[in-house]
Amino acid sequence: MTIIKCTSEHLPDLQAISRETFTETFKEQNSPEHLDAYLEKAYDQKQLALELANPESQFYFVCSGDEVAGYLKINVGETQSEEMGADSLEVERIYVKKKFHKQGLGRLLLGKAFEIAAEMGKQKVWLGVWEHNENAIAFYKKKGFVQTGAHPFYMGDDKQIDLIMTKTL
Repeated sequence: MTIIKCTSEHLPDLQAISRETFTETFKEQNSPEHLDAYLEKAYDQKQLALELANPESQFYFVCSGDEVAGYLKINVGETQSEEMGADSLEVERIYVKKKFHKQGLGRLLLGKAFEIAAEMGKQKVWLGVWEHNENAIAFYKKKGFVQTGAHPFYMGDDKQIDLIMTKTL
């Protein structure tokens, strides 16, 4: 397994893995209309290109051989989806293809986020996780995250709740 930092050259692969993993993760619990609306907004090539070009956001792929198996998106500063302070790093997205689940790739990507946070001198790593995603919540708790709040997340026009979970480094 290797981790590589994404550049603009990776845009088509980033869009593909983003759409695939989000759909795999949330298709069963959401209407096709809400899911499609979110995919079109969040994973539009222009939107992803803007995010890739932003110096306060970084994307990483985890690869198994030549195949992209998952990815990570982190934010600092103004790009964080909540005001969490200059000492915080947000894990905005961390997804692994289902066929690669249970192989430690989520742990590897989260470790990369912790490594970058430490290099940047950040004191906290935080993320939002859907309140009904019990497997992810259990994973983050096992990694030392605690719930510190909640915020709305919109899947299309369907308002859902993400739990804000934070780990102090």
